[in-house]
Amino acid sequence: MNALEVLNITKTFGRTTALDHISFEVAEGDAVALIGPNGAGKTTLLRILATLMKPDSGYAKVLGQDGRFQASRVRRMIGYMPDIFGMYEDLNVTEYLEFFAGIHRIHGEVAAKTVQFLIDLLELDEIKDRPTSALSRGMQQRVGLARTLMHDPKILILDEPAANLDPRSRIEMREVLKELRRMGKTILISSHILMELDILCNKLLCLDRGKVLYYGGIEEVAERLTSQKEIIVRIQEDGQNFGKSISAENTVESVTERDGEIHVILKEGVQDYSFIARLSVERGVTLLGLREEEPRLEDVFLRLTGEEAGEA
Repeated sequence: MNALEVLNITKTFGRTTALDHISFEVAEGDAVALIGPNGAGKTTLLRILATLMKPDSGYAKVLGQDGRFQASRVRRMIGYMPDIFGMYEDLNVTEYLEFFAGIHRIHGEVAAKTVQFLIDLLELDEIKDRPTSALSRGMQQRVGLARTLMHDPKILILDEPAANLDPRSRIEMREVLKELRRMGKTILISSHILMELDILCNKLLCLDRGKVLYYGGIEEVAERLTSQKEIIVRIQEDGQNFGKSISAENTVESVTERDGEIHVILKEGVQDYSFIARLSVERGVTLLGLREEEPRLEDVFLRLTGEEAGEA
């Protein structure tokens, strides 16, 4: 059974079409990166999946349950974390989580064990007695994720969970999400921090102007769209002269040196870069490293949206 099935969903706001006949399926255990420029329809889609908004046409199923008619069942299966959520400032972290345990009808010893499990999972022990109003943005995001996990949902729908976090907090949030995926959770996550999604996700859903530009494996679309290889070269000597030798090859598009490495872009369609090793021997250069750079999600995003913009 698929975790999510989205079937021909359309949503308009006045004359603006936020979603235009969107369809896709998500298998259980997948982690899907939802990307797109501002106004692409990402948040609208997530709110519809969370049963907080009704589509004009089409529908979504969550583990076989139709969100139009079985919203209460769907809400028990999903954990929705919006980009902005409220904190009750007169409660400390433990009281806040206990409050949401009660909302999910989790009481007594079960509630206490669940709250403690989430405090341990998200490393909240040091702040569990602090008022939520005194927390940093990063800690508030952690508490918000704990709230989202309170009823042990099988599917997580996350809208910009790392927004406005400092680099350390983003890394910590990413590691938590990786652990949740190892626990078997299905994740649909929207974020503008594409590097985080690249590490976490195995599928990509790209929206632009309410339409699906691409849905499928990240590696597959990267290979399809990235026709030029980038090779990273590390040598023991100064790289300037060796970079000039590489750039003289007729299969090379460009050569740049940064952070002590030589970045070589091959011409479109060129696959063989063994000439770099040959040149190192001929020039008496000590080769310390030679690797092919994996295509980044940022590059894929720019190519996907750039192609679409060019066709408009």
